[in-house]
Amino acid sequence: MSFSSFRWQRRVASALLVTLFLSIPPAQAALQLVLDGTGLTAEQRQASQALLDATLDSLPPLMRETLGRHVPVRWTHRLPEQVIGRASPSGRLLLNARWLEGLTGGPVSPAGRLMHATLIHELTHFYDQQRAWSDAERRLIRACNQRQQIQGDIGLPAECRGQVGRRHTLSDDPRWLDLAGWPQRVGTRGDREAANHQRLRSPDPYEFTNPQEFLAVNMEHFLLDPQYACRRPALAAHLRQHFGWSPAADAPCSALPYVNAALDGNEPPLGWLDPKRLYQAHYLLAEADHSWAGRWGHSMLRLVICAPGREPGPDCMLDLQHHLVLSYRAFVDDVQLSSWDGLTGVYPSRLFILPLQRVIDEYTRTELRTLSSVPLQLTPEQLQGLAHQAATQHWSYDGTYYFVNNNCAVETLKLLRSGSNHPQLIDLDSQTPYGLLRLLESRGLADARPLRDPVEALRLGYRFDSYRERYEQLFSIVRSHLQIPSGSFSEWLALTAEQRQPWLKPGALPPTAALLVLENAALRQHLQHIKQDLKLRFLSGREGMGALQEAGELMSALLTESAFLSRPADLLPTGYGLPQPEEAALLEETASTRRSTLLEMTDSLEQQVEALLLPEQKLELDRIKDNITLLGDHLRQLHRQSGGLEF
Repeated sequence: MSFSSFRWQRRVASALLVTLFLSIPPAQAALQLVLDGTGLTAEQRQASQALLDATLDSLPPLMRETLGRHVPVRWTHRLPEQVIGRASPSGRLLLNARWLEGLTGGPVSPAGRLMHATLIHELTHFYDQQRAWSDAERRLIRACNQRQQIQGDIGLPAECRGQVGRRHTLSDDPRWLDLAGWPQRVGTRGDREAANHQRLRSPDPYEFTNPQEFLAVNMEHFLLDPQYACRRPALAAHLRQHFGWSPAADAPCSALPYVNAALDGNEPPLGWLDPKRLYQAHYLLAEADHSWAGRWGHSMLRLVICAPGREPGPDCMLDLQHHLVLSYRAFVDDVQLSSWDGLTGVYPSRLFILPLQRVIDEYTRTELRTLSSVPLQLTPEQLQGLAHQAATQHWSYDGTYYFVNNNCAVETLKLLRSGSNHPQLIDLDSQTPYGLLRLLESRGLADARPLRDPVEALRLGYRFDSYRERYEQLFSIVRSHLQIPSGSFSEWLALTAEQRQPWLKPGALPPTAALLVLENAALRQHLQHIKQDLKLRFLSGREGMGALQEAGELMSALLTESAFLSRPADLLPTGYGLPQPEEAALLEETASTRRSTLLEMTDSLEQQVEALLLPEQKLELDRIKDNITLLGDHLRQLHRQSGGLEF
């Protein structure tokens, strides 16, 4: 259910009404909405009273008791047609009489639901502003803000906290702000981000006006939408805890849906994360390399998810095929990664959800970087909160990526803080992947003991070593059997395929097998160089509008089309929050269609690439393939000679 069709029409003078409302001396009785029935028929009075009664009945008891006042409500024909309700100078709630006819259908009629939501929205503002600052507190805050050169009260400087009371009852609560999308800005001593980037799949864009309106809009759905607890689970849980009350019996929620960002036709495009199967969360660190984007390493979170039917426990570490990785990355849609764009915030920052094995292959095989998986000390409740917040971010978050102050480490920290609500994370600040890991360890949040023994860590799945280390080990086997001219694996790969070929003669089984693996590594490296060269040639535009230009355009289209992998909200035209079971069929169909299109575009691009190779690139590629064929033949011959089976 969404009320966005009318929210823009209802921009009432809430501040005026609240001021008048708070000026009334508090009464001992609970909140009462008092109808002025002047000019109404008996049927209209009955329908109006039913609306007011339904509104009161839907409010949490704490809210009714806290407000404890009489609020006059009157229908009027003087409001503009598009305005549903407004506060009058006398402190009454004025409702547009044009809605009276529709209201006779009762509070559950379309008009009744709109009016019901309107009343809840305004009453939420009353409740939220019950805790106003005193004049003395305001003077202290102004002085503190002047010292800190900060304007406004969102993100009250830490120096002011403890000296003054909060302005609002709920909307400026730090936990609420974290969940709502105004997190702490890392490195600013607790100040809040000015903009809300959890803007996708919203029930009403008006909620992003400020935290007060966000609360009022969400209270409408919390009280009126039975699916709210499943669509926005973390916010619903916080409201239930605040009020000590739930609007209805909790309905069971399905597992958390996510779009599998791995472009693999053998895997389903839509996955489901069951928080009850979550055993641990790990801080997953990819070691630094020499590239611009990777020189500081990369922060990720690994969710250790148990296989279906297995109770959460240490054995779940063996269920690697079920583990997921949460990775904030800069979504790059211009076929290049510009360091300047990364510094100035051109790239969107989005949360990718990937199978663990895909991430292992990406870093250890392609980028030749080691992964360290450090367990985090979180309770089952904190783990489930992290899972819910990760799913929420996956569907709603579209931030801005900065290499320096809003990078993978910063985004990972914000997710950990808002998801787990761990007290040790509240004042923790770090802007680098290695720095964040050290702080997590120093506060007892990360346990690096399983990684002390590299061999044991590798065996148990806490470490995934770079293939570079394996290649170096294989190269040492080759060197022990052959007097090759290179002193290291890197030097060996720097030779051309033709220069390596004389050393690929039939010999013992171990060096032949090792050479075959190394030659396949040379093939992957050469293909990476070809791809990078094609990007640079396309971007330079030096080769005109021929086949290269067509391939470049296809590459750009492919990147644009792939945006849904990191922004799954684009797959559903309606709804808000986490998709529900009734949306699953459309979601799966759309995701499957979009991914099939991507795979077709990828195949088409690969077919075009060979025709775009420079002569020397094509020659080197053919020679590497010839070397691989030669080594394969040698290996089969040696295997037969040793009495092994044919392969």
